[in-house]
Amino acid sequence: MRTYDFTPLWRSTIGFDRLFDRLDETQRAVEDNYPPYDIERLGDDRYRISLALAGFAPDELAVTAEHGVLTVEGRKSDQESREYLYQGISSRPFKRQFNLADYVQVTSASFDNGLLRIELVREIPEAMRPRRIAIGTVPVEQIAQQKAA
Repeated sequence: MRTYDFTPLWRSTIGFDRLFDRLDETQRAVEDNYPPYDIERLGDDRYRISLALAGFAPDELAVTAEHGVLTVEGRKSDQESREYLYQGISSRPFKRQFNLADYVQVTSASFDNGLLRIELVREIPEAMRPRRIAIGTVPVEQIAQQKAA
């Protein structure tokens, strides 16, 4: 794996601390591939995360969103009482975290046919949205009067 040094960017950028911290964390993270998941873009500001959780029930899962981090945790409750001859369906406890961008909110979560689907939307506040600035015109006579004064 390749590592990147972000030091030159620190010298010429202001206010991007969180972005560089996240990139640095991502480089160092050892990725566990369980449970498998998809991230879909459903529109300009809508997303869906789908996790394949075969063998889990909704009451064995916890979904929390706090301080820009979405956490999905799962723990089987009755694993000790079963004796398997062969176990191909993984049911080990897991904790999967997703970093959310600013203004991304979790709107809902549903569990159907072994898939946990989490709906997200980016809601940018009105004050942060781009707005069009009207360009006014000043009559030539007014400019001449301003120069004469």
